[in-house]
Formats: sequence, C-alpha cells, structure tokens
Amino acid sequence: MYKAPVEEILFTLKHVAGLGAALEEGSLGDLSEDLVDAILGEAGRFATEVVAPLAPVGDSQGARHEGNGVVTLPDGWADLYRQWIEGGWNGLTAPEAFGGQALPHMLNVAALEMWNSCSLAFALAPTLTMGAIDALSKHGSEALKEKFLHRMVSGEWSGTMNLTEPHAGSDLGVLKARAERAADGTYRIFGQKIFITWGEHDATENIIHLVLARLPDAPAGTRGISLFLVPKFLVNDDGSLGARNDLFCHSIEHKLGIHGSPTCTMIYGDGRFGAEKGAIGYLVGEENRGLACMFTMMNNARLAVGVQGVAVAEAATQKAIHYARERTQGKAPGHQGEGMSPIIDHPDIQRTLITMKALTQGARAICLACAHATDMSHHTEGETQRHFAERAALMTPIAKSFSTDIGVDVASMGIQVHGGMGFIEETGAARYLRDARIAPIYEGTNGIQAIDLVTRKLPLSGGQHVRGFLDELRAVAADVQGAGDASFGETGARLDAALADLAEATAFLLAELAAGRMTEALAGATPYQRLFGLVLTGAYLARGALADPGDGKREDRTALARFAAENLLPETAALKAQVMTGAASLAAATRLLA
Repeated sequence: MYKAPVEEILFTLKHVAGLGAALEEGSLGDLSEDLVDAILGEAGRFATEVVAPLAPVGDSQGARHEGNGVVTLPDGWADLYRQWIEGGWNGLTAPEAFGGQALPHMLNVAALEMWNSCSLAFALAPTLTMGAIDALSKHGSEALKEKFLHRMVSGEWSGTMNLTEPHAGSDLGVLKARAERAADGTYRIFGQKIFITWGEHDATENIIHLVLARLPDAPAGTRGISLFLVPKFLVNDDGSLGARNDLFCHSIEHKLGIHGSPTCTMIYGDGRFGAEKGAIGYLVGEENRGLACMFTMMNNARLAVGVQGVAVAEAATQKAIHYARERTQGKAPGHQGEGMSPIIDHPDIQRTLITMKALTQGARAICLACAHATDMSHHTEGETQRHFAERAALMTPIAKSFSTDIGVDVASMGIQVHGGMGFIEETGAARYLRDARIAPIYEGTNGIQAIDLVTRKLPLSGGQHVRGFLDELRAVAADVQGAGDASFGETGARLDAALADLAEATAFLLAELAAGRMTEALAGATPYQRLFGLVLTGAYLARGALADPGDGKREDRTALARFAAENLLPETAALKAQVMTGAASLAAATRLLA
C-alpha cells in the first residue's frame, strides 16, 4: 500500500528547492513553516487513506461510455472527487477573489505528487481544471471570470484543454476547428477534438472546455488561432445552469493505461442539442491570439506532467521495496541461515532499488525547484524577477521530460524487481508502467521539450543564464569537497566531472545555434536533455546531503548522493559525446529510413 512520503517532500521543499530560504526572507508573505507542514501533512493523509484504495478500482473498471454522450466514472470515483473538493484541494493556488487560497505553486506541486502517486488517472481531472483556472484568470474578461471562476476554483465545475485534432497533434497551426462570430458577441464553435482528458464524466454538474479554433478571416498557421470558453451547460446570469450546449462526447479511448480517466473524442456544433447548430463559446483574450493564452495552461501542465513522472516513480519504488523485503529467493552473499534470502539482500536487487530511489528523489527536487522559480518570479521585481522567470523557463522542459522519462524507467525497474509476478496484474506493479507511459507524450512530447530547451531556453540572455546556473551547481560540488566528509566518497569529483561535461555540451550547442547549424544542434537535443537532468539529480541530492535539519537522516542522504554520483553520473560523459559528435552518424544513417 502506498504511503505518502510527506517528510521527504517537505525536506526537499525546504532544504533543496528553496522554500526554506523564501520563508526566512519573507518572500512569500505571511506563509509559515507550520502552515506548510499542516497542509502537506493533511494532503498525505487524504492521499494515503482515501485516494489510494480506489486506484485499483479505477484501473480494473475504467471509465465507461454509456451511449448518447454519457460517461460514467469507475465505482466510487464521483464520490471520491466530491470528498476531494470538499477538502479545498482544488483551489490551493487559485486567486482569493474567486475562493482560492493563493498559496505558492510549490505547495500545489508537492500535493499533486501525492494525488498522482495514488492514481494518475484520478489526478488528471484537477490538473486540467487548475490549468484552465490559471488561463482564465490571466486572460479572461472580468465578466467571464465572474461567471465561471468561482465554481471552477471550488471544483464544482471541472475544466479541460481542447487542442488536438485527428490530423493535428503537436502542430496546432493546421487545426481545422472553426469559430463563427454571432450577433450577440458570442461565437459558434464547430469541429472535432480528440484525446480530451476528462472531457465528459459524472463527477461535476458542468464541464468548462477551453477550445482552440480558427475564425473565417484568421491568418494561416498558429497566428490565426483563437481560444474560446465553451461550457457543457450554458450559465444564466444568476449563476444557475441553463440549456445544454451543442457539444458531446462521441466516444472514449481504450488505452494502455490511466483507464479511470475518460479520454474523449468531442464533437462541437453538430446540432445534437438545440435548434441551431453551433456550440456557444466565449472569446478568451483576443482574436487570433489564442495560442499565447493556451500556453499559460500548457506551461502549467508541463510541470504538472513532470510531477506525474515523479509520482509514479515514488509509488513503483515503494511497491518494489515492499515486495523485495518479503520475497525470498536464493542465498545472498554472507547469508548464514538455512532458508532462502529476501531478495532485497542480493546486490543486484539493491542496486536496482537504490537507482530507483535516486532517480525519484532527483526528479522530485528538479520539479520542486522549477516550481520555486515560478513562485519567485511572481513575488519579485526587476532583475531578480527576470532571473527567476528565466530559471523557470529553462527548467520547465527538463522537469517535464527528465521526470517523465525516469517515471517510465523506474516503473519498468519495479516490474523487474517483482520478476514474473510483476508482469501479471495481480501485484499491481504493471499498472505503474502502463500509466507512466503516457507522460512522456503528454503536453508536448519529450522530443519537443528537447527542441524547446536547446533552441529557446539555452539562448536566454545570450546564454548567460544557463552559464550562471552552472556556476551555482559548481558551488555545490565545491561545498561537498570542502566538507571533508569521507562518507561522500567521490561525490565532489564525480559531480565536478559531470558539470564539466554539461558545460562543454552547452557551449557546443550555443555555438551551433549561433552558426545557424540547426540540424547539428537538434541531433543532440534529447541526449542533452538527459545530461542536464542527471547533473541536476547529482547536484540536488548532494545539496540535500549537505543540509542537516537535525532529523537524523543526513547519513542516509549522503549515501544516496554518493551512490548517484558514482553510479549514475558516469553516464554524462557518454551523453556529452552523443551531443557533440552524434550528428554526422545520424545524417549518414538516415538512408536506412528511406
């Protein structure tokens, strides 16, 4: 059974990601450490006791399409959702003016890990709603915010993001959904959207869809996309629900994983509901500027998806360790008894489990540090604000991609620890791998994240921001070496070497971009992304080991940091070689694809 790692999350927040320093400096208003502890403690209790037990039901039953657009959630899930919103979890970071708590993004990211560890399929509903709240808060008119945000923040109404179409996945410039202006200032929306997460369900009385569509006179490509709010039920001036809007769920997808999450094909404007065709929509932001509005939601979602990778990795690690303690097989070195050893005593299983722990905790620190940068960009001004905005921008593609990649890797390792029992559904280990596999695809595939990192984020401030970041990480390595603690082993030297690999690869990519050699730069983008994530893992685990909050766990953290440095960081040399020399062999091998 999953148990929320509240203490480890709190430690990472305070001593690695930056929350502790922000609280001491008063950068986050009157937020106190006691309040942070209380919020996440209660989130951990609710996740462990209420959400986790219903996850297997969601996986085995799945969401059900009942016909005529009706979708039913797995048994108990609608009531679970109501308990979740009664706890106020939907509005942690939402504006106070609409019933939210306006807490730092770091706390919401920490809580999201726990919801997703229990059930990624369930946590997708609030994740999308929170993103829709953020987009509407920043770009919606006052009238739209007043009419819709209160009940979205409370969770009474859920939200979705409608981008993908059958012919248009990541290339939104070719979408065909259309919008027509109406005389009353609203719009009529027509078209089909696919892969719409929680697009229809029975947990809330209304569903608020944010839909990208194109006006008849819009420019071609992404410059001609507008964003519209399209509710399932229209809302009267007094806040009560009105007529059914002209949209419905045609079907739901049968997926590899996240079975409890209804992934819908949505049809807008076919005349099924109402005398006139066309789903009534309301413009969010300006005409033909919808993609900029939607990116507010997408950037929020990218970090949230990264947290999904951390969450699955944490749950898979807990399950694998529990199984390894109970399963006996063979005799481990030094075994004295007559019976077989628990497999956790075998060095290869130990190596696997500790690798799982190191990757999970490293990815957690990356995601929380990214959330911290986002928070500080909202609570500072001038050059400091610019610094944190650029840090959040740089870290977002790494947080999304590295964390979701290790989520798949760790879930797969968890199955391996279980052996044959992991390959069958009885143990539950397989669910984590099935669920995790969507995350590297969601919200811009990890290949797209790599392109974004290399072509848009590395050149920030002429490359000075990433160089400054490397200097900060070098200081961690210097602190390890200066600590004079033999238990760190080769941590300082290995971290220094990995940072040198990262610095050389970064300089190479910046030079390629400056020279206009885009193909060469993009050929190394994905290995560079992993290289950066591994270095951050090593540095953040070392930063945690250097901290001593008096909880008696410094020795454990030092051992984990040393393991990561001496077992994971050697990979950075190979990744650097791929970044800097891989383009020529790739070009030569493309003939194999003809």
